[in-house]
Amino acid sequence: MKNRGGEYTKKVVLCISGMTGSGKSTVAKRLAAKYGLGYFSGGNSLKALAQEEGYNPDVRGWWETAPGLKFLQQRMGDPVFDKRIDEKLLELAEEGNVVLDSWTMPWLFNEGFKIWLEASPQVRAKRVVKRDGISIEEAVKALREKDEKTRKIYKSLYGFDLGHDLSPFNLVLATDDLDPDDVFHAVCLVTDRLVFGEA
Repeated sequence: MKNRGGEYTKKVVLCISGMTGSGKSTVAKRLAAKYGLGYFSGGNSLKALAQEEGYNPDVRGWWETAPGLKFLQQRMGDPVFDKRIDEKLLELAEEGNVVLDSWTMPWLFNEGFKIWLEASPQVRAKRVVKRDGISIEEAVKALREKDEKTRKIYKSLYGFDLGHDLSPFNLVLATDDLDPDDVFHAVCLVTDRLVFGEA
């Protein structure tokens, strides 16, 4: 799959998706490092736009905080934020050789290998508690609100049902009973075979 210069002979685009707490960002970064691909996060880019709007998103678990949820509400009323990010993501996808950590690209980009990491609300909440240092009650409430508003944004903008419509995905992996290393190795096993043609 690589030429003598170490470059891929065809464009590789891996799209990693999953609801908050599913482990998608962790897996996406590790895949980019393993395969020598670029990495781009839609969530990080939205944080940069939030900063331009006067927010301070450089805190752990910012999306689940009151300001993070306020910016989410702001996005519901103004699609310019999400459209700017998605235009950039599509440009990167067209260039290829990138891992996209994104909720939208599996639906908006017709090519690439698309992976959905499935996790139950209970497991996701426990992971957010561990990651962000908040209570389980706070995590459950914040995730419920974030999930609902995020779904509304993308349903309104693009017509797909985030987390329910899994039709674009080449691989759907249930992660509740897997640790991060298990998830990564399982994704690599399938990616090696189906994307890179390795036995």
